Amino acid sequence: MDAEKLLKETMKKGETSLDERESKQVLKEYGVPVISETVAINEDEAVKAAGKIGFPVVLKGLGRKLLHKTEHGMVYLNLADSGKIRSAAQSITKKAGDELEGFLVQPQIKGKREFVAGLFRDEQFGPVVLFGLGGVFTEALSDVTFRLAPLTETDAGEMLDEIKAKPLLENFRGEKAVDRDQLIRTLMGISRIGVEHPEISEIDINPLLITPDGKVCAVDALVVINKGTIQNEFSPPVDPAAIRSLFYPESIVFIGASAKLGKWGHTLFIITVHGGYKGEIYLVNPKNDLIAGRKVYRSVAEIPHKVDLAVVTIPAEMIIDLIPQLKEKGIKSMLLITSGFGETGEKGKEIEKNLAIKARESGILIMGPNPKGQCNPHINLYCTATHVLPRPGSVSIVSQSGNMGAQLLAFAEQQGIGIRAYCGSGNEAVVTVEDYMEGFEEDNLTQTIMLYIESVKNGRRFFESARRLGRQKPIVLLKGGQSKSGNKAALSHTGALTIDSRVFNAMCRQTGIVKVERPMDLLDLSAAFSSLPLPKGNRTAIITLGGGWGVVTADLCAEYGLAVPDLTDELSGAIDKMLPSFWSRSNPIDLVGINDESILIAITEELLKWNGCDAVIILGILGFKIVQERRMHSILNVDPTYSPAYLESACKRSAEFEERYVENIAKFMEKYNKPVFGVSFLKGHKDQIVYGVNDCKYKGIFYQTPEQAVKALAKMYQYCRFIDR
Repeated sequence: MDAEKLLKETMKKGETSLDERESKQVLKEYGVPVISETVAINEDEAVKAAGKIGFPVVLKGLGRKLLHKTEHGMVYLNLADSGKIRSAAQSITKKAGDELEGFLVQPQIKGKREFVAGLFRDEQFGPVVLFGLGGVFTEALSDVTFRLAPLTETDAGEMLDEIKAKPLLENFRGEKAVDRDQLIRTLMGISRIGVEHPEISEIDINPLLITPDGKVCAVDALVVINKGTIQNEFSPPVDPAAIRSLFYPESIVFIGASAKLGKWGHTLFIITVHGGYKGEIYLVNPKNDLIAGRKVYRSVAEIPHKVDLAVVTIPAEMIIDLIPQLKEKGIKSMLLITSGFGETGEKGKEIEKNLAIKARESGILIMGPNPKGQCNPHINLYCTATHVLPRPGSVSIVSQSGNMGAQLLAFAEQQGIGIRAYCGSGNEAVVTVEDYMEGFEEDNLTQTIMLYIESVKNGRRFFESARRLGRQKPIVLLKGGQSKSGNKAALSHTGALTIDSRVFNAMCRQTGIVKVERPMDLLDLSAAFSSLPLPKGNRTAIITLGGGWGVVTADLCAEYGLAVPDLTDELSGAIDKMLPSFWSRSNPIDLVGINDESILIAITEELLKWNGCDAVIILGILGFKIVQERRMHSILNVDPTYSPAYLESACKRSAEFEERYVENIAKFMEKYNKPVFGVSFLKGHKDQIVYGVNDCKYKGIFYQTPEQAVKALAKMYQYCRFIDR
């Protein structure tokens, strides 16, 4: 009987699982190597079957309700004669009672290595394939890895390489290395089952035994049908073209506009006008006639012109009644700042759900509720709680935390990182993070996507969107709510579903998402991805003004998976001509205090020309202008023989050198298509991380610490590997 018929018959009978023999039939049909075995109806047939197979054998109880046979003492190993088989059969019969449907007789296979493979259905992400260390160690050590189905062969191969027990897949204590192709086919088969049979909720193969000659064999298996499957209601997708319209309103109405300092209706209106938005702005408040010298309408119906976007700050209980007014006025987009919805509990969730239904019926897209605004610097639209005005650029940001989003925008403004668009997505009642991703996927101005999320509304759709988008543009993601306490805080914050962090992390690896663990990493990578070419490999050359700094950076490279290759004789010879004889003659290259501009530039280019390196880290060359300024200030206070003009010119020369050095680096990156990561010796309060260069594709990046530079390079290399695969 084929798998489909077997599953249909089982479901028709109301059964929730297949027995072990049936489970293996399904697996075998999908290319999973299973042990040869015989079904025996009674004790005599078991003895007869054992004789044909050859001793020693394994005897197991068989029955659809016998799900955990080992724990209940219904599996007997190494049975060497008929008497032992009879004794085992009698014991199993007594323990299983009416649930016993027969016996399985299997050859006793030798093998020191046991793994586990299987499938389960995550309520957010759907079918998930797992692989790891098996046998009695599965639960104790939890050395497992995951991928969402459907798998590619690359996905399956990466799973084998990720477990800590990976050495067991190689030659081990006289046993041959595992047949990787067979293991990969096994995982691919499980993946196909998960995709083609949604009625299967769980597959458990444990142990997946490795024989001494390296062959793979499933000696025990369980297939569960529709066990506790949760069906979620997911929001319908928003047309990507409509997402673009959210960021390009030609006119805005502030509903709940206020003249009172500190009120949302005042703050958002003020920053929008101050930021230079060129579209029409209308104010609505039934209690005011004028705000900031502007006319105030009592309702949206009184506005004589077309309106594209409504920014709403009125109380939550009034929002439902507002929907028909917006529909009648033809307003298609709403930035709903108001809180008091799903984040407050079950009652708030119900109100939010009803609001979303009404909005969709009326053709209105809601950003929020409970966000902290949006911006599009390309049209001077800054409608956020914090008065920051980042410049136009290519980084698009979606943040489920308004405060986190505000920090990102402030950092972008301070460090000169150009922003394509920003939205605090809030509770995502209508427009979800998946919608924003698909909108940015089709947006030519967006080159890098930054996400701060605590949960997703539709995990499977998020996965599929990220898998497409990640091949075109890097997605840099920080996830909150990964610890138990963080998860609890995220629920109260966004009112959304929790996500198993291990499954989420696997999804990120599978889709090429560059996942970071700290907010500062998110900010650092936004600078790197928006300013530098991708590294083609992990070979790193280091230039340093101090030996110890270079040693620390080399150690960091090793920690983060970056290679620090030895210099070739040819390259060392070229540098010999520029540096004193006592230079390090190794990578990292210690410049031994040389600050000659032409030498610094020449050595940097020599390294970028070198085909033995893929990226360069420069330590300490920028930032000496601050030392120079302080030194000159000290001289001015102490030594009157130096004129202020002379000292000022010295500071100016130092600053001009740094500008020229950055310009050269940017041009070298364009010429050799390799990234350069700088670390400043010192940073002043006006210094940036990103240094733009006129008429140049790339920009200079100078971090504050070596760790920032190394981590950024490592994450960019990780993304490059994903693209290359």
